[in-house]
Amino acid sequence: MAQVSEEDARRAEETKNEANEYFKKQQYDKAIELYTSAIELNNTVAIYYGNRSLAYLRTECFGYALEDASKALELDKTYVKGYYRRASAYMSLGKFKLALRDYETVTKTRPNDRDARLKFQECQKVVKMIMFQKAIAVEENTRTVAQSIDLQTMVVESDYDGPRLEEGVVTEAFVKDLMDHYKAQKKLHRRYAYKILLDVKKQLMRQPTLVDIHIADGQKFTVCGDIHGQFYDLMNIFDLNGLPSPNNPYLFNGDFVDRGSFSVECIFVLFAFKLLYPDHFFMSRGNHESVTMNQMYGFQGEVKAKYTAQMAELFTEVYNWLPLCHCLNDKVLVMHGGLFSSDGVTLDDIRNTDRNRQPPEEGIMCELLWSDPMPAKGRSASKRGVGIQFGPDVTQAFLEKNGLEYIIRSHEVKAEGYEVAHDGKCVTVFSAPNYCDTMGNKGAFITMKGGDLTPTFTTYEAVTHPPVKPMAYANSILSLFT
Repeated sequence: MAQVSEEDARRAEETKNEANEYFKKQQYDKAIELYTSAIELNNTVAIYYGNRSLAYLRTECFGYALEDASKALELDKTYVKGYYRRASAYMSLGKFKLALRDYETVTKTRPNDRDARLKFQECQKVVKMIMFQKAIAVEENTRTVAQSIDLQTMVVESDYDGPRLEEGVVTEAFVKDLMDHYKAQKKLHRRYAYKILLDVKKQLMRQPTLVDIHIADGQKFTVCGDIHGQFYDLMNIFDLNGLPSPNNPYLFNGDFVDRGSFSVECIFVLFAFKLLYPDHFFMSRGNHESVTMNQMYGFQGEVKAKYTAQMAELFTEVYNWLPLCHCLNDKVLVMHGGLFSSDGVTLDDIRNTDRNRQPPEEGIMCELLWSDPMPAKGRSASKRGVGIQFGPDVTQAFLEKNGLEYIIRSHEVKAEGYEVAHDGKCVTVFSAPNYCDTMGNKGAFITMKGGDLTPTFTTYEAVTHPPVKPMAYANSILSLFT
């Protein structure tokens, strides 16, 4: 490691202090830029890496956060915050045992540190719970949660004043009543909620992993990105662009839930439209339609608070059947995350991918849900710690091999709600404005016509919502790590 001059050390410290001010203002990208400058001036200070690690955590770049925390500890094994940062990254990636090991290290070296002991104990509870759930799963028979549901025992009380399924079927009137009911902050009766889940599971099971969609010449088609439990912003999309219908088809591109605290409302409205218009309303799986994400970022807690733990398990079964991507007129491929770590992946490879499971840590399914584009050519390790980052040459090669024109993906907050990259061949759309009530970004959706499929972008600001904070139902252990 090169010797650092006094002048560079002084400038690095000033730059770090400036970065801290941007961090306090929640301007994390600028803070990361300045922490990086400080590191370039003086790469011997653990706290610079530790601070940048926390900024990466706030921007969900969990892979980078993990690298920085590990580097900080390499420089200073007594830097306690380094263990905290690394544990946070591990927790965010679902690597609970590794997080537990970091807290165990802190508690052994600082036995009187009450904060570290509390975090160790909470993390230990999560690990034990997961081990217990795995043991139970092995012992149980192959009967699914869906098979154990008995709707007949769920009596609709006489004082229930919400929407009702007539003869068990979703109608246009039901969906409209449901949206109004949710706007009034009321709850759908559990009998109808379970019925929707059972029916949508059957419907999704009949769909392939890659769904081909035909859009007639001149017909409008809309693609929306992440919603993340922001129900009132979802309603605003429909106000701006019209309700879904056979003449106004939609594709929602994953991450319907988590973070926002109206995830239950979002998913039941979307599933109701899927049942109402199965051939004109489409839904792709996102990385947040998974058990680990739902346990940590609020959806599981919200379902348990509004309904039952059994329903949370049923949601997992349903999410496992969501298609992984959609192909529009054999020209445009739409997936939540992005492209692949190996060349030569074809649409048939995607079609042949088994999706009825939790997302693996590598391979086609993982990368469809987790990968991100980057400006540089080639591939690199993911900033998230899962999937990869892929350059414009990777996009171009994939398009040429599969006879496609461009890809649409979501998965990333963008200041304007969308971004066009890779010479127009890779389009990102993100539909949750002012994400988590803190990011200040616009939301966007894409409309196109069936003839040429040229994307048109509509952007919008966040609308007001009832005073329930994002992450209100998130696992309490998250607050310990941040």
